Amino acid sequence: MPVLKESGKSEKVRGGERAPCRIRGRAGTRAFPHRLCGLGGPWITTQKERKQTMEINGEIVNDQVRYADLGLSPELMRAIDKKGYVQATPVQGGSIPYFMEYKDVIAKAPTGTGKTFAFGIPMVEHIDPESRDVQGLVLAPTRELAIQIRDELRDLCAFKEGVRTVCLYGGQPIDKQITQLKKDPQIVVATPGRLMDHVKRRTVRLDKVQTVVLDEADRMLDMGFIKDVTRILDLMPKRRNLGLFSATISREVMDISWVYQRDPVEITVRADEENKPDITQYRLDVERNEKVDTMVRLMEMGGYDRVIAFCNTKNMTDRLAGLLRMRHITCEAIHGDIQQRVREKTLQKFREGQLQVLAATDVAARGLDIDDVDAVFNYDVPDENEYYIHRIGRTGRAKRHGVAFSLVSNITEGIRLDDIQKNTGNNIQYVHLNAQGELEPGKK
Repeated sequence: MPVLKESGKSEKVRGGERAPCRIRGRAGTRAFPHRLCGLGGPWITTQKERKQTMEINGEIVNDQVRYADLGLSPELMRAIDKKGYVQATPVQGGSIPYFMEYKDVIAKAPTGTGKTFAFGIPMVEHIDPESRDVQGLVLAPTRELAIQIRDELRDLCAFKEGVRTVCLYGGQPIDKQITQLKKDPQIVVATPGRLMDHVKRRTVRLDKVQTVVLDEADRMLDMGFIKDVTRILDLMPKRRNLGLFSATISREVMDISWVYQRDPVEITVRADEENKPDITQYRLDVERNEKVDTMVRLMEMGGYDRVIAFCNTKNMTDRLAGLLRMRHITCEAIHGDIQQRVREKTLQKFREGQLQVLAATDVAARGLDIDDVDAVFNYDVPDENEYYIHRIGRTGRAKRHGVAFSLVSNITEGIRLDDIQKNTGNNIQYVHLNAQGELEPGKK
C-alpha cells in the first residue's frame, strides 16, 4: 500500500480503538488508522500510537474497565447493552465509582471521551422513581449540548420506569417547558439563563436536588454565566455532590470548585502531549478563491460523507453553504442568527445523513455530540487556540479516527495557525495538492 512519505520514511498503521487519556483510572494503548484515497491516486496513512493514561488525585493507573464491572443495576446494563457498549472510557471508569458514592468530582477530559455517561449513569442510578422531586440537575452552556445530554440520559432511562427527564433552554416557548415541568421530572438538563427564568417564575424547585453537574464548565463560565451558576448552586445547599466536567480547567472553574466542592476527586483524561492522537491534522496553503474547490477535492479523495466546516463569521457560513450547494454538495449553515427550531432541524438532517456538510460558527457548534463526523475543515483559521481544539474535537470521536484540514490563504492565517500549533502542541502536517490533484507532503 503506498503511503505518505516524510523525509523518505514511510508510516504504517495498526488498527485500533480509543483515544489516549489520562485519569487515575483505566487505560490502554491502541492506534487509529486513517487513509485518504485519491481518485486513482495514492493512499495516505499515518501512525497514531495512543497511550491511554488515567490519573486520579495524582495517581496513575493503567487499567481498563468494563461496564459489567461497575456494579450497575440490570436496568442500566440493559440500556448500555442496547447501545452496544461494553468497555467504559477512562473518564467513565474513573468517575462513575466516585459518583456512585456521592463524591465531588472535577474532571478534565477532551471532547468526545464519553463525559455524559460518566455522570449520567450514576445520576440515573440514584434517582428514586417514586419521588416527584427534582433529584438531578445538569447545566450546559448551549441549547444543542443540553438537548444532546437529555437525549443520552433518556437512553439510559429506557428500562428504568418512572424516571422522567426535561430539557430547559432559551429559544423554546417557556409555556411548553412549564407543561413538561408539571409532569414532575426527576432530572433537569438546562442552560443557566433559562433555568433562572423558571426559578424566578417558581415553576421549578431545586431544594431536593442531590447531584449537580456542570458540563463544559469552562465554556459556560467563559460565556458569562458565572453569576447564574453561583445563584443556582446557592439554591441547593443540601446537594450531596457536585461534578465539574471540562475540556480545560480555567481559573473560573477552579474558583467554583474551591467554593462549592468538598475534597473533590480530581480526574484528568488526556491524550499524550495534550493533543488528539486519533486526529490527523493537515495544513494546506491555498488562494482564497480556491478554498471551496480544494475542500470539495479533499472530500472526494477521502470519500467523506459527513463533514463540519468552520467559519469565523455568520455571513461566511451562509456563503460557504451556498457555494457548496452550487457544486451539488448538500450543505446548510448554523449560526446565532438562525432560529433555534431551524437549527435543530438542520442538525437532525445532518445526523440522519441528509446533509453532507454542516457549515458552522464556533458558538453554534459548541457541544455538538455527533459521533461519526468524517472530517473537519477549518475554512477560516480560528481566532482562539481553544476554538481550534474544540473544532477538531468534532471528529475522531467514539473510537473512530478523524482528520482535520486547515485552509490557509494569507499571512495572517498562517501566523495564527503557527501560533495554535506552538501553544497547543498539535502536530499539523504541511501538505499540498499536486498537478494531478493528489495530496503530497509540502514544505513550510
